[in-house]
Amino acid sequence: MRPLTEEESKAVFTKLASYIGKNLVHLIDRPDEPYCFRLQKDRVFYVSEASMRLGISVARPNLVSLGTCFGKFSKSGKFKLHITVLDYLAQYAKYKVWIKPNGEMPFLYGNHVLKAHLGRITEDTPEHQGVVVFSMSDIPLGFGVTARSTVDTRKLDPTAIIVFHQADVGEYLRDEETLF
Repeated sequence: MRPLTEEESKAVFTKLASYIGKNLVHLIDRPDEPYCFRLQKDRVFYVSEASMRLGISVARPNLVSLGTCFGKFSKSGKFKLHITVLDYLAQYAKYKVWIKPNGEMPFLYGNHVLKAHLGRITEDTPEHQGVVVFSMSDIPLGFGVTARSTVDTRKLDPTAIIVFHQADVGEYLRDEETLF
């Protein structure tokens, strides 16, 4: 595991900031113990410094994972968040979307959120903003990007897309063979 370069850090923090905004500070400056980001085989891990020191004793080829995988760099250098980051995004999310029970299954199958499935949305959510998708009982289901702002969603028909799907908890079952 190695620290992120400046370009890699910028890509990771830019992506995270689109979902949690200024709450990004809470990931770095934690009151319990210091945490850091590390790169292993194109995957970015969020790990406590104590665990990282223990992980140094394992040879790089033998180390599979350490901490929480936040995402992966593609071959073109773009950073993509994995569903494993959902707990942190849900905790610090700036904008949230709640979907009705009849819209949960379509979202968990990998479909976009339609206006007919929309229960609530955070006020003043801008267009193309990262949002965390919750069930009506406040269970985080995944995350995505808004297709329209909050003001524009009121005028749309029920079949219009409100949130573009990025990742959901159903990926554990759908992509089981490709996760590792």
